[in-house]
Amino acid sequence: MGFVDLFVVALVPVLKTLIITGVGLFLALERVNLLGSTARHHLNNLVFYIFTPALVASSLAETVTSSNIVSLWFMPVNILLTFIIGSALGWILVKITRTPIELHGLVISCCAAGNLGNLLLIIIPAVCEEKNSPFGDTVTCSTNGKAYASLSMAIGAVYIWTYIYNIIRASETQHNTTTVDIENSGEVPKVLSEGCTKPLPPKDSLQSDIDHEAQLAVPLIGYETADDQGHVVKKIKNHIKIWTQRINFKMLFAPSTIATMVGILIGVSSLLRKLMIGNEAPLHVIDSSASMLGEAAIPAMTLIVGANLLKGTITQLFEVGESECSVIMLWNYALASIALTLWTTYYMLILS
Repeated sequence: MGFVDLFVVALVPVLKTLIITGVGLFLALERVNLLGSTARHHLNNLVFYIFTPALVASSLAETVTSSNIVSLWFMPVNILLTFIIGSALGWILVKITRTPIELHGLVISCCAAGNLGNLLLIIIPAVCEEKNSPFGDTVTCSTNGKAYASLSMAIGAVYIWTYIYNIIRASETQHNTTTVDIENSGEVPKVLSEGCTKPLPPKDSLQSDIDHEAQLAVPLIGYETADDQGHVVKKIKNHIKIWTQRINFKMLFAPSTIATMVGILIGVSSLLRKLMIGNEAPLHVIDSSASMLGEAAIPAMTLIVGANLLKGTITQLFEVGESECSVIMLWNYALASIALTLWTTYYMLILS
């Protein structure tokens, strides 16, 4: 298959996604307001709690088995490497462009996470449906593709709500500390006078200054008495406790992550698999219902992607860098449409 044919196969799904994303952005405008903050909130809840978990669980349950689950070890490793390399590139970027200090965490986080997550779940099934796709049978390709994309999304969610979440949180804490210091000194720099400050987040979203200082303290280990050793152990326990409190376990075990565990459990368990998977299974209606709900995830998710270009999710928690994040994500998706098309074409060219 020639380069042009593969390029069209890669381009069409991206164009479909961009068109629906544009519709979502249009519907979120104040003049239209069909996907305003209230509607977007309810639709996002449906996708987050119902549609996406149903899609993830049904895809993994149909695809993952006890024999092939071991071969998926590379996915968490590769995704972790993606976050590490992205963070390094983001750090280089903020140094080269001299990004304002309060936006360092935001830029590094966007570079680290990239487009990992929902976008793969949107693009991959669309590629499988193209008639010139080199991936063989459409149904098999779509089922396997959604399973891999679902697993990567679940793994990415764990990294996002531990690694990315705390980068933005630490950056926001540093920004607020700097703002307070400036206000105490009586100086009003230009960046603050132009209205770039943000209100402080809720009290329960930040640790106290004492906790912040405590996590920077590193216990010195050397020749110590029993009392000193006990003091060191206590410091280590406090250090672990602080980091445990900083991790958002509620988001770490998001519905999609729980659905991943359920889907893998059904897939690897021969008893549950015989009961639920396949047209001859006694309880196949459960899997069919989950698949039907999951089909609504992709179009709804794509609309939300467009609507959310007006605001990024984690930055809303800390009320910092929301407009800046919107600009970053807008350029991210604009450039990704080109890069993703070319990389997908190159990948399919290698396979063919």
